[in-house]
Amino acid sequence: MLWDMDGTLIDTEPYWMAAEIELVEAHGGVWTRQDAVAMIGSSMDVSAGLLQAAGVALSVAEIADALNSSVRAAVAAGIPWQAGAHEALRALHAAGVPLALVTSSFEVVAAPFARTVGLFDVVVSGDTVTRPKPHPEPYLTAARLLGVDIADCVAFEDSRSGLASAVASGARVVAVDSHVVLDPPAGVSRTSTLASFDLETIARVAAGETLDLRDRQGGARPV
Repeated sequence: MLWDMDGTLIDTEPYWMAAEIELVEAHGGVWTRQDAVAMIGSSMDVSAGLLQAAGVALSVAEIADALNSSVRAAVAAGIPWQAGAHEALRALHAAGVPLALVTSSFEVVAAPFARTVGLFDVVVSGDTVTRPKPHPEPYLTAARLLGVDIADCVAFEDSRSGLASAVASGARVVAVDSHVVLDPPAGVSRTSTLASFDLETIARVAAGETLDLRDRQGGARPV
């Protein structure tokens, strides 16, 4: 199983947004929630460029350091799990399913999170690949490091950039409508919360079913 981090497993988007607002305002600019939402899932290079355009007079490396330091400190104070996320990881780990963290966040943020959780076999961060999301390289790299065929993997994503990356890789994909309502292509399963995913449901997606779990009252609906 291949898992995005920010917004999918843990609700760090408010941390990133707060860090962006603080940085832009410190340089005399204005950064709105709409600006922040539009940037969800972007690589650090893209994010830094947008922040520079908003008035942040720092290099890409300096912007990355400022944002990563802020978010890392916030996560260290307590992991903000999305509903059902930790339970899903623990169930998969207990069942012997290989797990990879595949994130656009840099290793300085991803590695401490992964160490604390202690369930991931592989971590692929945004600064350990040549071509980050939306390119498929992060997911293809994760599958290779796990020693599995990407076609046998299920990837969970909450951003447009991450969704594009996962779909292009050839994995089975679950789109998680978290901070952004996604419009995935045919063949992509959908949910509004990971609380709707148990081992049986994940196995159905892995076997090739496309499910819509956004309305859980009637259970998983094939689409």
